[in-house]
This record gives sequence, C-alpha cells and structure tokens, in this order.
Amino acid sequence: MTSVSIVIPMRNEADNIAPLIAGIAEACAGLEDYEIIVVDDGSTDATAANVRDLGGAYPLRLIRHDRSGGQSAAVHSGVLAARAPLVCTLDGDGQNPPDELPKLFQPLMQDETGRIGLVAGQRVGRRDTVSKRLASRFANWLRGRLLKDGTRDTGCGLKGFRREAFLRLPYFDHMHRYLPALFKRDGWEVRLVDVAHAERQAGRSNYSNLQRGLVGIYDLIGVAWLIRRRKKAAPVEEPGA
Repeated sequence: MTSVSIVIPMRNEADNIAPLIAGIAEACAGLEDYEIIVVDDGSTDATAANVRDLGGAYPLRLIRHDRSGGQSAAVHSGVLAARAPLVCTLDGDGQNPPDELPKLFQPLMQDETGRIGLVAGQRVGRRDTVSKRLASRFANWLRGRLLKDGTRDTGCGLKGFRREAFLRLPYFDHMHRYLPALFKRDGWEVRLVDVAHAERQAGRSNYSNLQRGLVGIYDLIGVAWLIRRRKKAAPVEEPGA
C-alpha cells in the first residue's frame, strides 16, 4: 500500500519540474512506498510533456485539467486521485524546498493518538518581494483576528494531512489557504512546523497581490460563517446494531 502521496499543483512551471521531482524523490527515499502526483492546471507550456519525460524514472502520475481551475481545484483533484491515506502538498514553483517534506509526513506517521489531522508549514526567511511579504503579513494578521486559527502563515504550500479528513472538508475555491481553520473546525489537532523558503528560479507567479486581496475578503467572510455554523456532535455506535 502506498504510504504517502505527494501532490503538486502546477500551471506553466515546465522549467521547475525536473529539479523539484528529483528533490522530492530524495526527500522520500526513506519511505517504502510513495507516489508523486502532478496536477497540471491548464498549462499552456511544456509542463505536461516534461512530466511525461520523467515518468520512467520516478513513481510519477500526471493529472490534467483542460482549463485552469485554480490551486484549490488542482489540490482537490490530486487528493481525490491519491492512493495513500496521507497526503503532502507543495507548490510547483520550486519555492517550497522538497527536503522539508519529512517534517510533514513524519508527525502524521508517528501519531499514535490519531488526533493530528494536519501538519502545516510556516515559512521563515521568505524569498519574496517586499510588496508580496507585506501583503501576506497583513492578510495573515486579518485572517488570524477573524478566524483565530493560531497560525501566522496559511499561504505556505507545504502541508501534510489525512486524505479522508481533507475530503470531508467543505470544498470551495481558495480553500487551500484556510486549512488550519477548517481542520480545527472539524475537531482535528493541527501541528505547525517552520519550513524554509527559496527564491523562484524559473517562470513567474500566476497571481498578483491585488487578486489575492480581492478574493481574500470574500473567503474570510465565508470561512468565518462555516466555523460559526458548525455543530459538533460525537456519534456513538450502539453495540450489536
């Protein structure tokens, strides 16, 4: 049985694929069985072709969207296709160092209580532009005030979680930015780990600060509503029923 599925959402990241896949394979070398799932979110470059070229050397699977559905849609497609009970994600732009992956899957594998649902990376030493860092800092501050999710950086792509728990979360566009709050909403324990951040070596970002800011306002309102409307009840199965 596959122990961990590594899901990578990608859009027009052809030049970043080879070093990223090689790094993931090195980080997962200690695992008995794992898979790498690349979700090509409507790329118009050679992303899919480059993934196919690497298929013979790695436990690699390719899923393609016929049009761009956004990062949350790509992550969701990858998790649906995953064969392992544990899933780790990282961005396809190479800014999430793959050697940080063990920080995500090891706590889940070692969890004897079964209570940890999510291990979320928090970037330190970010290698983004000043404007992007400032915009992210404000967004994280506002989100923390409204959702009280206890994390300073939900935009980090490095996350590990239980597949079944993720698929029970309410799905919506941009949900990947609110996973700590959503997992806590469902009663799961969330672990936070500091992770490194690298400079983009090729390509360019698919999102602007303005795009993130505009959708973030609606997302915050929606997630806050979901949290307030959640009623927790512990089901107890009757013996012999």
